[in-house]
Amino acid sequence: MAEAGKGVTAGKLAVTMQKRLSRAQEKVMQKLGKADETKDVVFEEMVANFNKQMGEGTKLQRDLKAYLAAVKTMHETSRRLQDCLADMYEPEWFGKEEMDALVEDTDTMWLDFHQNITDSSVPSMDSYLTQFPEIKARIAKRDRKMVDFDSARHHFSSLQKGKKKDEAKIAKAEEELGRAQKIFEELNVELQDQLPVLWDSRVGVYVNTFQSLAGHQERFHKEMSKLSQNLNDIMTKLEEQRQLKKDGTTATKTIATAKSEEANHSQAATSPTRPGPPPSRPPPSLRPQHDQLLDEDTADVNTESITPQELARDLWHEQTVAGGQEQPRDQVQGGCDYKDGSQPDWDRDNTQLYSEPTWNDDGASGAQGGWGHDQVQSSASNNSENDLPPGFLYKVKAIHEYAATDGDELELTIGDLVLVLAFDNPDEQDDGWLMGVQEAVWKRTKDISSKGVFPENFTQKV
Repeated sequence: MAEAGKGVTAGKLAVTMQKRLSRAQEKVMQKLGKADETKDVVFEEMVANFNKQMGEGTKLQRDLKAYLAAVKTMHETSRRLQDCLADMYEPEWFGKEEMDALVEDTDTMWLDFHQNITDSSVPSMDSYLTQFPEIKARIAKRDRKMVDFDSARHHFSSLQKGKKKDEAKIAKAEEELGRAQKIFEELNVELQDQLPVLWDSRVGVYVNTFQSLAGHQERFHKEMSKLSQNLNDIMTKLEEQRQLKKDGTTATKTIATAKSEEANHSQAATSPTRPGPPPSRPPPSLRPQHDQLLDEDTADVNTESITPQELARDLWHEQTVAGGQEQPRDQVQGGCDYKDGSQPDWDRDNTQLYSEPTWNDDGASGAQGGWGHDQVQSSASNNSENDLPPGFLYKVKAIHEYAATDGDELELTIGDLVLVLAFDNPDEQDDGWLMGVQEAVWKRTKDISSKGVFPENFTQKV
């Protein structure tokens, strides 16, 4: 039995090898043009369509699986994003409970979407592609049997055309030809019936696959849109509450600031406990210059808009300070008395020794302080002897810090000593602001270019 089995196996192997050899020889003869080849143009078109259909189906299956993987990735990233938002969302914020429920609903939506695609679209594509390998194998078998048929046909024809005819060989060759033709035609007919049906089936497969996918996508995005709208509403209301709280805090601070300013005004002007805000800096006023007030030819100037303080000050500047020259007492007495009615002190040659006086509401002057002859000097001698910058008026000390908000402003730190300077153009001075240079900077560099303006109420005279 064992020997017989081995003999049968060896016999089949020999037959198989003989068939392969005969097919190889037949194909060589056909390529060399020495043997004709059975041609079926219609069937060849069917095979071309089959190969195209199989390639498209394989690509569709691959891309569908890639889409599923992307859905899974989107689900994971969406869950991490939602979890991050839920973790950051403070318990006292608006919609905390709604936010937690929204996170759970979003995660469930992604899970259902992925599972629906996996259960519907993927199995149909897998079933569609399982038939291609079997049909492909039958097409290959049909090609082999066609070569066998051609080979048997050529062998039978050669025997018939031989000079010495052997009827036994001819009969055997004819029998082999009939058997080969039958096998080939059976396979050929089956495939010619099956391939067109398979080619047309792709339409239904594509419709079912993408229609199912589109339906799942529509439901998913519709429900997800509602969740997204809910999230947007929560964020909108949260922002509205934050803005209302911010506005309320701002209003409270404004009221508190106003009350603080009112309290500061009722206290002594020298109180350094808390500074008011820096005064605003309006554009330079259009107040007429001194020469316009005193020029008889400028009679059109509206002097009614000038306060008595300004008029008296302008007259004093015109008579006393112009050109840096000291004036005799009998030339400046009008309008320069102090509040108590006394006159400024004068030196032995009847020359005034005071800088510009302060002014009362009715235009009368008040003394800034009595200086002796040794203390008061002209601006030129004062600068040279005391090593002070040009235009020096007096010195102040910063009692509050001030951060400059413009390029021409001076930074202040508590304890800074500042040399107050006269403005080059008095009309450029804003109410509540002084011009000055840091004393330490002046002593170190002797450079007045570092001067700047600063709020007066942040300092006190020393």
